[in-house]
Amino acid sequence: MHRFRRFVLIVLDSVGIGEMPDAAAWGDSGADTIGHVLAAEKPPLPNLRRLGLGNIRPLPNLPPRSAPEGSFGKAAIRSNGKDTTVGHWELAGLVTSTPFPTYPNGFPARILDRFTAAIGRGVLGNKAASGTEIIKELGEEHLRTGKPIVYTSADSVFQVAAHEEVIPLEELYRVCTIARELLDGPDRVGRVIARPFTGAGGAFRRTTNRKDFAVLPPAPTLLDMLQEAHLTVVAVGKISAIFAGRGITEDLHAGDNHEAVDQTIRALQKSQEGLIFTNLVDFDMLWGHRRDARGYALGLEEFDRRIPDLSRTLGEDDCLVLCADHGCDPTAHGTDHTREYVPILIYNRGLKGGVDIGTRATMADIGQTIADNFGLTLPNGTSFLRELV
Repeated sequence: MHRFRRFVLIVLDSVGIGEMPDAAAWGDSGADTIGHVLAAEKPPLPNLRRLGLGNIRPLPNLPPRSAPEGSFGKAAIRSNGKDTTVGHWELAGLVTSTPFPTYPNGFPARILDRFTAAIGRGVLGNKAASGTEIIKELGEEHLRTGKPIVYTSADSVFQVAAHEEVIPLEELYRVCTIARELLDGPDRVGRVIARPFTGAGGAFRRTTNRKDFAVLPPAPTLLDMLQEAHLTVVAVGKISAIFAGRGITEDLHAGDNHEAVDQTIRALQKSQEGLIFTNLVDFDMLWGHRRDARGYALGLEEFDRRIPDLSRTLGEDDCLVLCADHGCDPTAHGTDHTREYVPILIYNRGLKGGVDIGTRATMADIGQTIADNFGLTLPNGTSFLRELV
């Protein structure tokens, strides 16, 4: 008999908990997303504290609980990367040893020439940039010329920004599909991302119609195994895009963190045995990359206030796991992700709580624990299920 009927795995996108030992090699010495936000902004997080966040390691302005209701620990990123794709894949049991290609100086002619020929128009940009800054810089020229804005970041991404009244969504998605097909072999980036925006010059704003076109995972993941075992896999937010739709039985759209929590609660109210897998993208997209520590703190407060809503909806045989996929320290230089440990909090009313699962060697331990619960085995990771009971 399964220990739990369902797992609810919520990824607080980019909420890292301190630099990894190899952070310096990634240019991330001293990175500490949670620690620096707590130090700078002092957000009250009573529910995360109740679950054991302050017990993972000493944190400023968040003392440990003597008897936390949840169990707690942190996990290393074993993959060669610090982005959304490798982070989520590792959570699902795949460790990426060869990093995806990046283009800090923009995309070479071998890529752009084929792309512009295929879409029948030129492009603007072609550099590494912040998504909000590049539409400020090039948005008006885009309105005049109709050329899409192509840009990248420190991550392995090919991003296409376009005003929804200049290049309609379906056309933007078609353009991104072409890019996804072209970017293969040594240029197989992790994600092609459609970045639509609206508004007039000086007041452009990105919309919630973003769409990710991810590369297929190279091997079966936890999601594939659960689906093959006739278990439900509900994806909330950008989870389905990260796994290119594979291993998903239901995909629930969410435009922001609040909607993602609402969709998770709806899934809890109706889904069957298996996994509910949720991504809270705002921490990364709105506050981490924009280096907005205040916004990050307010986002943590907002999520903290939703934890009782989640707890009330959990059944006796549901297990909630909160974690992250990498860091994005809003107090660090630049706008890139940061190479950090990720926190792990586990909660079920029937568990004794207060178990320190320590520092895990890989985030795949989370996926292995879920697999273990359903009698499955992933190629990577060590289950901590028996440590909790």
